[in-house]
Amino acid sequence: MRNVRSVELYTGSREEKLPDFSPDFPYLASRAELDYYGTSFVPWHWHRAVELFYMESGELRYYTPGGTRVFPAGSGGMVNSNVLHKTDFRIQRERNVQLLHLFHPDLIGGTPGSRMNQRYVAPVVSASRPELIALYPENPEQAEILRLIRQAFQIPETEFGYELQIREALSRIWLKMIKLVWNEVQNPDGGQNRETGKIKQMLAYVHEHFAEKIPVARLAEEAFLSERECYRVFQNCLHMTPSEYIRSYRLQMACQMLAEGKRSVTETGHACGFGQSSYFGKLFREQMGCTPLEYQRKWQNRNKN
Repeated sequence: MRNVRSVELYTGSREEKLPDFSPDFPYLASRAELDYYGTSFVPWHWHRAVELFYMESGELRYYTPGGTRVFPAGSGGMVNSNVLHKTDFRIQRERNVQLLHLFHPDLIGGTPGSRMNQRYVAPVVSASRPELIALYPENPEQAEILRLIRQAFQIPETEFGYELQIREALSRIWLKMIKLVWNEVQNPDGGQNRETGKIKQMLAYVHEHFAEKIPVARLAEEAFLSERECYRVFQNCLHMTPSEYIRSYRLQMACQMLAEGKRSVTETGHACGFGQSSYFGKLFREQMGCTPLEYQRKWQNRNKN
């Protein structure tokens, strides 16, 4: 298991980069030390890999188009393949640490035409639901799955048969997980799948052009929608307007740049499309509760520890 202190997304698509995710064994285990990420959140993104996670300490909030769930220490869950999601944390009195298994669905399902894939994997990863499966220790059935998720992290990478043991452990977890949501899988929502595809197209455009002026009409055009439809898709998927998302994303990028400390506050504001420094400072203080300079100094001090 490798320690992770940052998240990196592909320019344009904003699909998450997964270092060491090898095609011949598409799996990785990581211990995410969220307090060192440079921001208290990970922006909207997605990945083909399934995400199994366990909260070792702290508390993490997951957002998907379908809603929001909070995961305190001792809980965990699964984010389905290609699901749009973001996270943030609020607890500062203890470290926020998350353990993750990330794996391509074919690792447990085999080739796309195989019986196992067709019966037990493809129906889940191709459905619009579930987006997120939450597991809490108060429920005995869910507590058993959480135990198996934790146990799989303890398999030594140097042990003979490591890859087979991981696949076996993930398969056992997968079977128990899909039993919890099988009725939901059998009733797909094709309309939501189409909306998710549209929102990803528009988010990719924002992520690539956030430093520029982005009219809503141009954003709608990117996904072959009318402006009215554009507003509806943003509201249904992200629960905000296009302009609110653009502003929030610019602030996210500003936080990352300030934490890196490679640009001045003025340069950061211009690089993120805010224009005048006074407007950038006012908006930043309203959203983050401190000035850009205070934020930059805080993260520089944290990175020295």
